[in-house]
Amino acid sequence: MDYKVLSTLLKTISDSNRLEIIDLLSCGELCACDLLEHFQFSQPTLSHHMKSLVNSNLIFTRKEGNKRMYRLNTELFNELNNQLQSIYHNSESCICNSMEPGVCKA
Repeated sequence: MDYKVLSTLLKTISDSNRLEIIDLLSCGELCACDLLEHFQFSQPTLSHHMKSLVNSNLIFTRKEGNKRMYRLNTELFNELNNQLQSIYHNSESCICNSMEPGVCKA
């Protein structure tokens, strides 16, 4: 995952409502109506947030009858977590290793 992709994902989840939606979906698949019960905003606002999350591939969506069901993309979340961990922890893949000696004091 490159820095541009990582930055885009972090921008998407930086919204507190989207972060709460992700937290709710961490419990399992939910329909839009179940999600809406947890918020004080309208259905169009929820749709806006869900569109951002779906477009960034953070969540998957499917239709079940007249309901729209949502679930987390756990593979992408694991990749996101691993990328953040690799930035935080000094390792062989650390960006400092590709720099000239003495430039990075990690």
